[in-house]
Amino acid sequence: MSETSHDAVKIGIVSISDRASTGVYEDKGLPALQEWLSRALLNPVTFEPRLIPDEKERISATLIELVEAGCSLVLTTGGTGPALRDVTPEATLAVADKEMPGFGEQMRQISLKFVPTAILSRQVAVIRGQSLIINLPGQPKSIAETLEGLKDTEGKPVVHGIFAAVPYCVDLIGGPYMETNDAVCKAFRPKTAVRPAR
Repeated sequence: MSETSHDAVKIGIVSISDRASTGVYEDKGLPALQEWLSRALLNPVTFEPRLIPDEKERISATLIELVEAGCSLVLTTGGTGPALRDVTPEATLAVADKEMPGFGEQMRQISLKFVPTAILSRQVAVIRGQSLIINLPGQPKSIAETLEGLKDTEGKPVVHGIFAAVPYCVDLIGGPYMETNDAVCKAFRPKTAVRPAR
């Protein structure tokens, strides 16, 4: 199957950090998101990156801007803990048409396999219009773990990562047909929702 036979996808990636956005240190969230998504998706992807501070109104406005720009998926990283400046979940819920609590629940389950402080994470996922918005953890290693899940020594899933459910969710809200590199993360769809090979 040639690359041109895959739907084009526009994805918003947002790193939320006071210090990185002011140049105090190098942002690692945007490169981690772009690198993982480039490996995981077979579709031609256009990225819309944003690096912004931990400000609720600014985060909400950025999410709305990316949805209106045609991003069918928006992933954020940072600002989901209990610290006073951590307001990403509140900013995300403020722009939601629907909340998708299963994503946050599963991310915490995955992270708890590694660190007990995963219960302090407050990631949420929502739908706005025809876009799925997901808050991810702040660390690149945690981003990959929650997206991919946990595999055994033979590469079979032990705990499903959240990205396995993303393509079908995007289908259901009228977005492009996202196809994954199974070696990185195998998308799950009911048989009736699988598009025949072209």
